[in-house]
Amino acid sequence: MIKLRSKRFCRGSFKLGGNGGGTGGNTAVKGNERESCGGTNNGEIKWELRPGGMLVQKRESGESVGELITVRVSTVSQWHNISIEATSTFGELKMVLSLVTSLEPKEQRLLFKGKERDNSEYLHMVGVRDKDKVLLLEDPAIKERKLHGLAGGQAIGTPCRTISV
Repeated sequence: MIKLRSKRFCRGSFKLGGNGGGTGGNTAVKGNERESCGGTNNGEIKWELRPGGMLVQKRESGESVGELITVRVSTVSQWHNISIEATSTFGELKMVLSLVTSLEPKEQRLLFKGKERDNSEYLHMVGVRDKDKVLLLEDPAIKERKLHGLAGGQAIGTPCRTISV
C-alpha cells in the first residue's frame, strides 16, 4: 500500500466567502468542509496498486475484494455454473473446471466475448461479471491426438523395414 499526500476535493453545502466574509467566516467554512469531507484532519488518501498495474484510490468498503461471482461455462453439450472470486485468473478458472470436467487445464481453451483468454488474465480486468457466459472448448490438437491414440507421447509413425529377397 502506498500513501501519497494530495489535496482533498469534495462537495458540500457550504459556499466560500459566506457569513460576513471575515476570518470568522473562513473558519466556519473550513469547519464545514472537514465535516462534509468525512471528518479527516490529516488529508491523506490511501492508494492501492491493481493487478493490471494501475494506481487507484483505495476503496473504503472492500466490496470487490473476495467478491464471488457465478460464471456460466458452456461446453458443446453441457452448462456448468462455477462460483469463483472476481479477482481470479482464467488459469484458476481452468483448474476449477478440470475438477468438474474430465479435461486437464492444458487441454482447455476458454473464450470470452469471442476471444481466447490467456491463463494469466484476470476475470475482472477483462470484464467478466456475475452470470456472464464463458465458452469452454477442447484444444483441437490434443483432441486429435486422443482420437489417434497418440496422447501418451508415442511417435507418429513407425518406420517400415525394407525386406530384400
